[in-house]
Amino acid sequence: MTGKRSIILLLVGTAVVLFLLATPAMIKAVPPRYLSRLPQPIQDFGAPKQEVAILPTVAVTADLSFLLTPSATPTADLPPTNTAVPAAIQFTLTPEATEPLPPTFTPPPPTATPLPIPPQARLEGVTHKFQEWNNCGPATLAMTLTYFNIQASQADTAAFLKPSPEDRNVSPFEMVAYVQEKTDLEALFRVNGDQQTIQRLLAAGFPVILEIGIEPPGEFQWMGWYGHYMLAVAYDNAKQQFWVYDSWLGTSEVPLENANPDGRTLTYQQLDEFWPHFNHNYIVLYEPERADEVAAIIGEEMDDTIMWQNALAEVQAQIAANPENAFYWFNLGTAYNALGHFEEAAAAYDQARAIGLPWRMLWYQFGPYQAYYEAGRYEDVLLLADTTLKDRPYFEESFYYRGLALAALGETKAARQDLEKAASFNPNFIPAADALASLDSGG
Repeated sequence: MTGKRSIILLLVGTAVVLFLLATPAMIKAVPPRYLSRLPQPIQDFGAPKQEVAILPTVAVTADLSFLLTPSATPTADLPPTNTAVPAAIQFTLTPEATEPLPPTFTPPPPTATPLPIPPQARLEGVTHKFQEWNNCGPATLAMTLTYFNIQASQADTAAFLKPSPEDRNVSPFEMVAYVQEKTDLEALFRVNGDQQTIQRLLAAGFPVILEIGIEPPGEFQWMGWYGHYMLAVAYDNAKQQFWVYDSWLGTSEVPLENANPDGRTLTYQQLDEFWPHFNHNYIVLYEPERADEVAAIIGEEMDDTIMWQNALAEVQAQIAANPENAFYWFNLGTAYNALGHFEEAAAAYDQARAIGLPWRMLWYQFGPYQAYYEAGRYEDVLLLADTTLKDRPYFEESFYYRGLALAALGETKAARQDLEKAASFNPNFIPAADALASLDSGG
């Protein structure tokens, strides 16, 4: 009997040891969307460890004052920003000039006396939705559609916006594409927004999605900087604040609660601090018959060239006042990119990196990839893509740009693998398919 008991104990002990040895690998193999539902200690064990807080830096020794002078403001004919694919990635392995597409709107002539902004306004009829894991964009868009009595679930919007549930980013262009293709509404994405424009849109009854940076509050502080969508539903000039419906943090000042149907407060000061992290981006939804009203509120910046020229001048002034703000330099690079000046864009992005950008920055905005690629700095593209994809292979844009850079370096096999990963991860990401076709044709 003693011998049998010893054998049983040996077998049990062996099984326990094997389980403990296998568990780390098993936990690390669990997809993040499932890992997030496990107890926090297991999450901490299984999640990839972030080794650095910022993107790889670069030494900048050149005098960059030329980037900040008014004479550096270029002009260019641009395709419209309001497209399903970002203009920043509308090129193949061999970029070719294309005729600009006709604009969706004709900007109205400026008025000498703009309509006054009401001191306060609120949208009624929005239903708040908490996001599922990693579903900020789809949930926020679904929430916005309830204002128009469109009851799409966040699963519905996510199926189009991010076919892979692991996809960590939904870009504004993809949100606009969903609205235009899946609903009878229209949507418009703009940069260089300001508080007054958002107030005018809300006062006129148009819901506005803001894209901003956040430092998570309370128990979530450890997570660090993220990009986030919020739906603006109200403002009050006397209180100097907006109210937003937040798919992650809820409508209360206490995270994850919906105690206040008015929404979470976003003060004008907070907006000024965190909105520049995303170049003052916003998306407005509206009925097609009200397009002229939207155009009248946005004014001359309905024209992409004017919008980007204004954005460039605005961020030049911001940098002159605060040259140590990395986000301002990043936005400067983005403006130069949009205007077709890639060497200047690369220099601006270099300075942003030298100051220090959050390590998640290229989850959401991809301008440095384009600037470095167009400037022939393929190793920089590879470095940033490798850093972003390490332990988190969830970004079709990073696979795409790394594929372009590898192709430019003559590493065709590796380039094809990356472009195929981009196309497979998000079949709606047309640039990857176009790049593969160009590679196949020897273009």
